[in-house]
Amino acid sequence: MVRRTPVNETRGRDRTGRRIVPETARRTDRLSGSRYGNRPTMKDVAARAGVGLKTVSRVVNGEPGVTPETERRVQEAIDALGFRRNDSARVLRKGRTASIGLVLEDLADPFYGPLSRAVEEVARAHGALLINGSSAEDPDREQELALALCARRVDGLVVIPAGDDHRYLEPEIKAGVATVFVDRPAGKIDADVVLSDNFGGARDGVAHLIAHGHRRIGFIGDMPRIHTAAERLRGYRAAMEDAGTEVAGSWMSLGVTDPQRVRRAAEEMLSGPEPVTAIFAGNNRVTVTAVRVLAEHDRPVAFVGFDDFELADLLQPGVTVVAQDAAALGRTAAERLFRQLDGDLVTPERIELPTRLITRGSGELPPAD
Repeated sequence: MVRRTPVNETRGRDRTGRRIVPETARRTDRLSGSRYGNRPTMKDVAARAGVGLKTVSRVVNGEPGVTPETERRVQEAIDALGFRRNDSARVLRKGRTASIGLVLEDLADPFYGPLSRAVEEVARAHGALLINGSSAEDPDREQELALALCARRVDGLVVIPAGDDHRYLEPEIKAGVATVFVDRPAGKIDADVVLSDNFGGARDGVAHLIAHGHRRIGFIGDMPRIHTAAERLRGYRAAMEDAGTEVAGSWMSLGVTDPQRVRRAAEEMLSGPEPVTAIFAGNNRVTVTAVRVLAEHDRPVAFVGFDDFELADLLQPGVTVVAQDAAALGRTAAERLFRQLDGDLVTPERIELPTRLITRGSGELPPAD
């Protein structure tokens, strides 16, 4: 037997005094209530301001032909109703959404912060909105994200590629989606790309260690399939070859930048009968782990890292780095994108920005033996 709560029929309340509202009434309230009600339209604004629809349209779109007094009334109605212009019709008329997409590798990586900010600032200067997302170094996720942005009709894409085959973007590019790759080149398509001089920067960093007397220099880098990792390894090899130094296989380690893997690689290089006297790190994530390992080591080891990082100058000794300008990468890529959208560019180009060696002490230590 189901026990029912007695209800006061005349007052519509239960025995505790709470008001009983029929479910149908609740449903109606949710549909028509003010919290989730319909958005105000230009017709609503026109009615409140006591003007015609065309007058509201002129005010909203900043067009002339409206007296200051009428414009004031319309603006007051807009503010009172919380009206926001629906840009869908403008998109259909102009064929542009005033939005661009940015596909990053990892939103948590500090390198991409200034790059993303620079892209956003250029987009803002062009009256465009930036939408970004992370591929997490997964080629499938990169493709999924890039195509999802295209499906939302972004005008252009700035892509830091995770994969090495970007033919999936060919139909989008032919349809008019401006596309620029940054930090790494596109795979199997011709497209604009903005890069740092990864080869030259790594060669300069290793040559700096060689100039301070080192010959046994270790290299710890990212996965070899990644363009930046491969180019920095090539720069390391070139500097060692220029110095006439043969590189032992045990001096090189490439793989994921997981701290455990990097720690293991560094400790192996620093042990044995002929340990390395210096280490060159292939990126900022490798650098952070390597610096921790060297701090625990019982003898000084020279060190240079590719990518600057926060507080590098406050360590003892300060960390010598090959710095790339992440903001310049993002800004150059975004400016290139908007030039494409303006019809100024036809032939894809490869733009390579220089790096800068910043000496702070760790790269200037002499060999301990």
